Amino acid sequence: MPIYMIIIAIAATALIAYFIVPLAIRIAPRIDAIDEPDQRKVHQVAMPRVGGIAIFLAFFLSVLIFIPKSAQVNGLIIGTVIIFITGLLDDIYGLPAWVKLLAQILAASVAIFSGIVVSFVTNPFDGMLNLGYLSIPITLLWIVGITNAINLIDGLDGLAAGVSAIAGCTLGIVTLLNGQTVAAVMAFILVASTIGFLPYNFYPARTFMGDCGSNLLGFVLGCLAILGLAKSAAIISLFIPIIILVIPIFDTFFAIIRRIYNKTPIFSPDKDHLHHRLMGMGFSHQNSVLIIYGISGFFAVTAIIVSSISSPKATLVLSLLLLLIVVGAFKIGLMTGGKPRVQIRHEHTKHSENF
Repeated sequence: MPIYMIIIAIAATALIAYFIVPLAIRIAPRIDAIDEPDQRKVHQVAMPRVGGIAIFLAFFLSVLIFIPKSAQVNGLIIGTVIIFITGLLDDIYGLPAWVKLLAQILAASVAIFSGIVVSFVTNPFDGMLNLGYLSIPITLLWIVGITNAINLIDGLDGLAAGVSAIAGCTLGIVTLLNGQTVAAVMAFILVASTIGFLPYNFYPARTFMGDCGSNLLGFVLGCLAILGLAKSAAIISLFIPIIILVIPIFDTFFAIIRRIYNKTPIFSPDKDHLHHRLMGMGFSHQNSVLIIYGISGFFAVTAIIVSSISSPKATLVLSLLLLLIVVGAFKIGLMTGGKPRVQIRHEHTKHSENF
């Protein structure tokens, strides 16, 4: 694809999303897609929650127009439609968790059937590991896991959109460097659709993306990580997608650890995710989001660097990163909940009164 077409695709996607968001805001009250405040949520007023309509339409239309079709691309498109419709129905009617999970498995299965599969990986110690019969369940777990991980971090204005945009941009750069142009362009289109939505979602938000947006972002990022990186297994580590998506992945992982530690149901919601912990430490709503953007940016740069260095050096970097993540999570209470071990001494904002 010529560079000018890529630029046109990105610009058109951002504009489509930007101009559709106001329509989604007006539609929300008519379809009863309003997010009411409660004790677990940060926002204080009722908020439209189907801004993801704009993200979906911008991404969907641009992929149809600008991306060459293949079995894998078609499978991703169909899976995206399933995920979006399920999320939209959930935003309007509130679907049972098992229905949403079945829909996510169906969408992931469509992607897998189309050829979006992790068949083999490299490890940081060199060598190739053929997954064999494990390829399908591992791929399914990855796609469904990332879909839900993005949804779980959608707790502050602009958080999920910004983190997804950073992850998508990083994924686009790494896949482009490894010669996977189609996956890279789709990643940049996803980023553009998110950027077009973000002005309406950044603090103070005028609308939320809802499950129809967060699940869509997670599903597409999960699929593109496979589509763009699986064929480059000879030169790229298994851990590159994990580094790129470190915030949603580890926030979800530590939530599971925390709930097991506190003997609470794994799927029960709580107020101890990373953004909650930062606000509990005294950071404002906006500053908490910016800090997480900064963390995401740091790991984005790290992912690009790791993708271009030798395995022994990459192993050292990955080990240091893991140590940093575990120590940081322990310090702010992500693993156990309760009062953060680190407190910021400054005046609390009105938002921190919720914690």
